[in-house]
Amino acid sequence: MPWLPLYLGLVGAVALERLAELRLSERNARRALARGGVEHGRGHYPAMVALHAALLAACAVEALRFPSPPPPAAWAAVAGVGLSQALRWWAVATLGERWSTRVVVVPGAPPVVGGPYRFLRHPNYLAVVVEGACLPLAWGGWRTALLFGLANALLLRVRIRAEERALGPGWEAAFAGLPRLVPGGRR
Repeated sequence: MPWLPLYLGLVGAVALERLAELRLSERNARRALARGGVEHGRGHYPAMVALHAALLAACAVEALRFPSPPPPAAWAAVAGVGLSQALRWWAVATLGERWSTRVVVVPGAPPVVGGPYRFLRHPNYLAVVVEGACLPLAWGGWRTALLFGLANALLLRVRIRAEERALGPGWEAAFAGLPRLVPGGRR
């Protein structure tokens, strides 16, 4: 079976999903700004975009550089990619026009506490963490998974702090007691 083309097709499909996500994000950010929204955390945004683009490129490069049959756990990793996409789009659908890859907050808007936000403060970031591990590991790309995981952890630390500051005390009160990324994890 031609495993490498299938894997590269998966990486390509995720890349296309990311492009669709960016288009939706741009539209939603424009609308939020038109309603008086304020953008926060601009300084880390270029690094975030570059890191996510690098993940996709590194997945393809590592697969081409180390062509071998997929590991035994490949199907579990592919399932993880699918589940991460489902969680991401559940978060996007729940936030509706408020969702953006940028941190744009409309003053006075009440916190969204439905959908996956009933369980976690940042379900979309959990989706990013799972996808960042599972997409490279679907081909055995442990190098990419490790490097992206470390860089993403550093970036998420900055991103989550900026986002939580921007959302303010009303958001903090609504989410008191809920973990950030992992059910049952740190608050």
